[in-house]
Amino acid sequence: MELVPNNTLICASPEDGRRLALSLALQTSLAIQPDDHVQEIIRDAYANNPEGLIAAGHVVATEFATIAAANNYWR
Repeated sequence: MELVPNNTLICASPEDGRRLALSLALQTSLAIQPDDHVQEIIRDAYANNPEGLIAAGHVVATEFATIAAANNYWR
């Protein structure tokens, strides 16, 4: 499983950085819980839980902040 595509956080644009942040968050989730059946159970649990969705959004935001810093905030 490739956790950091092409082994770099460098992206051409903030849009690409956001896409990478989503990908990294998903890959992290899959690495932590590789069982497909358990993932479905967990997905059902947080899909209807606002706190779970907010927490997932926080993970993506943290990934994006890291990527933005690595890209010197696209300056």
